Amino acid sequence: MLRVGYPATIPAEFLSAFPPEVELVALPDDLDRETAIDVWLPDPYTPKALRLWPHLRGVKLVLSLMAGTEWIPGTVGPGVTICSGRGAHSPSTAEWAVSATLAMLKHFPFYFDLQQSGVWKKRFEMPARYAAISGDQRPLYPPVMLEELHGKRVLLVGYGSIGQQIAHLLAAFDVDLTIVARHARTEPVVHAIDELDALLPKTEVVILILPLTAESKQLLGKRQFDLLPQGALVVNAARGGVIDTDALVAALQSGKIRAALDVTDPEPLPEDHPLWHCPNLMITPHVAGSTPQFSPRACKVAAEELVRYMKGEPLLKQVPNPAQ
Repeated sequence: MLRVGYPATIPAEFLSAFPPEVELVALPDDLDRETAIDVWLPDPYTPKALRLWPHLRGVKLVLSLMAGTEWIPGTVGPGVTICSGRGAHSPSTAEWAVSATLAMLKHFPFYFDLQQSGVWKKRFEMPARYAAISGDQRPLYPPVMLEELHGKRVLLVGYGSIGQQIAHLLAAFDVDLTIVARHARTEPVVHAIDELDALLPKTEVVILILPLTAESKQLLGKRQFDLLPQGALVVNAARGGVIDTDALVAALQSGKIRAALDVTDPEPLPEDHPLWHCPNLMITPHVAGSTPQFSPRACKVAAEELVRYMKGEPLLKQVPNPAQ
């Protein structure tokens, strides 16, 4: 009988989709003894999972509850099959990406600050703020208080399950969508990543939702920020490391771009980091996937993959293990 180790913090009822032929083993955060399991569901919080790993023995299959698995191969080493939780947080993360885009274009952070101040007349600061970030100096009346996502030129970098969900949601806004991924495709039209620099000058919104790899590390740096038009919005729902943080800070402080981040590099972001105080920036603390629906859905995805593993069928979410 396969022994499946899972975080004890996950309610047992979330595991109802797992086949009855396996033994479910709850792994507490303070595990301090060797424990033999065949299959491991790591805790969604990587530091917790890393603390647990030295006590585990016999792991042959890792079923991640998360889409990101970059830390797993170097931890478990060769001889271990790794599957991602791809699809488990597509709805929630896609909703965050679109919501963050709208929040920045509607200037919600500014209006929240206005609410906290209790001074209604401060709303008249908005037209000047809009002109400064957008570079749009036209005389406009009534004054600009919000912007529209409708019709914007959006560059979606990454087209996995979350990227596809983002594209689906953006369709309602009739945006001019361009998609970039590792390899070019024709249906739908997807541009190769080496075309990124050529596409940036005509982009108003960049949404990042690609894995962190050696190729994608600091994909957006000073050169890319310089290529973007004045006031472009960068939305990062991927990994903090796909952006050069120093270059991002400089671009924000100069007023060239604005950004919405759910991920940062470093992470967690130190209290004294300059990103906290950059203008035209909204940060959430890596919470895009954290909804009540996430854990049940992630456990179901893992259970379905485990059934395929037990039947000897091809695994749909297996990721390469460079440690092999």
